[in-house]
Amino acid sequence: MSTEARQNVSARRQRLLGDRPGAFAVANHVRVTPQKARRVGDLLRGANATEAIAMLKFQPQAVAENFGKLVGSAVANAESTEGLNASTLVISQVYVDEGPTMKRWRPRAKGSANRILKRTSHLTVVVTPADEAPKPAPKAEKAAAKKAPAKKAAAKKAPAKKTTAKKAATKTEKEA
Repeated sequence: MSTEARQNVSARRQRLLGDRPGAFAVANHVRVTPQKARRVGDLLRGANATEAIAMLKFQPQAVAENFGKLVGSAVANAESTEGLNASTLVISQVYVDEGPTMKRWRPRAKGSANRILKRTSHLTVVVTPADEAPKPAPKAEKAAAKKAPAKKAAAKKAPAKKTTAKKAATKTEKEA
């Protein structure tokens, strides 16, 4: 769908994609902690959508099943609403936000109680065509780029070695 033909654009779509082609899918109130979900979400970012679905089938984490359905839904949304080819789609953004926490109580010794926090997550996956997707820089190159200027600056700041008076005198005698 072209940008001119797209009407009634939601605020969420505008925030996630703007005028770029692509689609997204959201799963709210998923019963998994955000910390555990982010581990799987980080694997997906920048991956090809069809390869990501295959990869998620073999992940041991329980949230991988939720992410698999979510990526499949985002791909289906891109095909039906935007007319994009599924083989060219790349997962450009993955958001794992904290949802509401259910508070429960567990009886303990001497009539006391402990609080149990059952956390939930809101998962969002955004897919865009490969030519439109921003390419993340590898972490190793970023770290090397940060360290290289620091080493050069340290080398420039190092003072030159001072020569002693005896060595200076022997050098001038040799020259003469």
